[in-house]
Amino acid sequence: MIDAVELPFWLEVVVAALLLAGSLFALLGAIGLVRLKDYFQRMHPPALASTLGAWCVSLASIVYFSQLKQAPVLHAWLIPILLSITVPVTTLLLARAGLFRKRMAGDSVPAEISSVRERDN
Repeated sequence: MIDAVELPFWLEVVVAALLLAGSLFALLGAIGLVRLKDYFQRMHPPALASTLGAWCVSLASIVYFSQLKQAPVLHAWLIPILLSITVPVTTLLLARAGLFRKRMAGDSVPAEISSVRERDN
């Protein structure tokens, strides 16, 4: 049986506030995904808001488990750091795929960078 550990009230409030902030960021990202009309507009809210939400949840985890162990527990930072590295790359690849599909459909989109460089030389 695991012994229950009593946490200070102020710490419970901080952890609850961070978790609530993280869930609100995730909700804002979901609302932005549903409400925005264009594919390129829809890419940004989930990427930005979900990353901020992950930072809040990770910080809440660090605060909570550091108090339980009475020592710094920092391995939870790995999740938002990896998200901060991979989300911009994924967003860029999705944007390029969207531009490629629009070009193939014959829609008006900005010219490719490589074709602009070749034309300028």
